[in-house]
Amino acid sequence: MVSFRWAMWSTVALAALASGLLGWIAARRGLAPLRDINRDVGTITASKLDQRFPIEKMPVELADVAHTLNEMLARLEESFQRLSDYSSDLAHELRTPVTNLLTQTQVTLAKARDSEEYRSILESNAEELERLARTIADMLFLAKAENALAVPHSEPVDLRAEVDGILEFYDALAEENEVRVTVVGQASALGDRLMLRRAIGNLVSNAFRHTPEHGEVAVELRVNLNGASEIEVRNTGTTITPEHLPRLFDRFYRADPSRQRDSEGAGLGLAITRSILLAHGGSVSVESKDGLTSFLAKLSSL
Repeated sequence: MVSFRWAMWSTVALAALASGLLGWIAARRGLAPLRDINRDVGTITASKLDQRFPIEKMPVELADVAHTLNEMLARLEESFQRLSDYSSDLAHELRTPVTNLLTQTQVTLAKARDSEEYRSILESNAEELERLARTIADMLFLAKAENALAVPHSEPVDLRAEVDGILEFYDALAEENEVRVTVVGQASALGDRLMLRRAIGNLVSNAFRHTPEHGEVAVELRVNLNGASEIEVRNTGTTITPEHLPRLFDRFYRADPSRQRDSEGAGLGLAITRSILLAHGGSVSVESKDGLTSFLAKLSSL
């Protein structure tokens, strides 16, 4: 019995030691992918956001985790790239009027001038300052929109009346460029009238700005099957390539980088339109093909 007890306890001890050793080895090997992920995450910086985890090399249990991390990195990379583009564009937009003002002022001070010359220069400077003030005001509006822009006042809005009122401002331009303008349909919505007018005005202004001579601008209002009011603004012109469409509502983004900066704005109009519609629980989208570009705004109807 003594011999049996020694044999039994020796076997139990060896079995426990072997089980513990094998369990440690199995756990270490099983956690190796997690250590690899931890090591790789530690090497990711702002300049390495394009790094991805190889899902095919991961065990089945961690494949979903790696996939989720890859999606997160993709979102961060896109956001960081947009932030970098925004910072660069913002610096350019603010630098241009400031440089113009500084240069013109230095040239003016270089020698004495009569009162008419000073008046002309001050008027030119005032235009640049107004442009700069509009850009800053639009940027502040968008910054507010990022923090849950609130609709200050909700009331029934006749969208057809707002469209007609906006198009009156473009009668002379349409006649000068022989642009055909059509408006059809009726729709209404609940929201802030001035904000909605601004959103619609941005879409109409964008359509006229990119419509060539003898082109056409069409606005259609309707209520869809889900009861949402829709405003579709279409214009003829150059087709926007698919890679530009998702970014048209980004700040300062222009599908044609060669287009010179003009008095129409700093590339914030469509971004403001999207923010206003989102604040009203709506949405906006764009399509462009065969020389026809269409912006579709959706709002909850009355």
